[in-house]
Amino acid sequence: MHSYKEIGLVNTKVLFQQAMAGHYALPAYNFNNMEQLQAIIQACVETQSPVILQVSKGARAYADKYMLRHLAAGAVEYAHELGCDIPIVLHLDHGPSFEVAKDCIESGFSSVMIDGSSLPYDENVKMTKQVCDFAHAQKDYVTVEGELGVLAGVEDEVSAAESHYTKPEEVQDFVGKTGVDSLAISIGTSHGRCKFTPEQCTRTADGVLIPPPLAFNVLEEIEKKLPGFPIVLHGASSVPVQYVKEIEKYGGKIPDSVGIPEEQLRKAAKSAVCKINIDSDGRLAMTAAIRRVLTEDPTVFDPRLYLGPARDELKAMYAHKNKNVLGSAGHAIEAMNAIKAAK
Repeated sequence: MHSYKEIGLVNTKVLFQQAMAGHYALPAYNFNNMEQLQAIIQACVETQSPVILQVSKGARAYADKYMLRHLAAGAVEYAHELGCDIPIVLHLDHGPSFEVAKDCIESGFSSVMIDGSSLPYDENVKMTKQVCDFAHAQKDYVTVEGELGVLAGVEDEVSAAESHYTKPEEVQDFVGKTGVDSLAISIGTSHGRCKFTPEQCTRTADGVLIPPPLAFNVLEEIEKKLPGFPIVLHGASSVPVQYVKEIEKYGGKIPDSVGIPEEQLRKAAKSAVCKINIDSDGRLAMTAAIRRVLTEDPTVFDPRLYLGPARDELKAMYAHKNKNVLGSAGHAIEAMNAIKAAK
């Protein structure tokens, strides 16, 4: 049994309070390897942003849960070495069962998501409450994120053919019965690089897809039902056109890629949405950089020579998100001070 406090991590409770009061959203970046984690920490130290490090079921299978815990511990020390002790959360993304959530909590995660959104409502409530009861009973309180509504798309074994908006009339009952610390909702975001079908979009003259707007009316109704309660957006990558074009320029085939426009994420970040999940953008940035290096110099075979540029591209993208989209830049120190004051 390991407590997240032993390795210098924090949970999301105070961070969400700070984000909501400051009208910004915390970046929740998924990672699977060292280069991704280095880029996240470098960007967040440089912009002085708190950060949520997300681990999916697929990441646990790929990197091993023990490696991930030690990578997270290294991230805390790395931030300190870079000159800023930023608040860092280690979060399970889309936990599929109580057993997986329990295992993560016992291995040092400071926050977990339990995703029962595909289950009948009562079963979702039951499983989410079971995770909350266990997480909240720990010596060091572990925060829990639940989900209502279904996001379409495919990403790391999380998939659904179509989305179903969160029903505002259910949120009070769900939060009251489960005890969740935050709620992921469905308002039109989606997992993966194709968040909408071409038929749902319009096209510019040069063929770029323009997606339909998010259902901010649903978000507003949820805010009325749960005033001051932390809301989470999943599937919120923007799928930058420049990365899509670069990947295709260097031999990739990822047609009909389209994400959530950054201006809509900026709007969401000023609401009760205090955590925004971003995964696909990182994959695209990394793939674009690797393809560019290997195409421009076919003699390269040293992984450092293509993973290094990929890490640099990731860092630049994460820094941009913190400063220009989520608004989290510059809030690390005040958030850390608030955490210390709450002890």
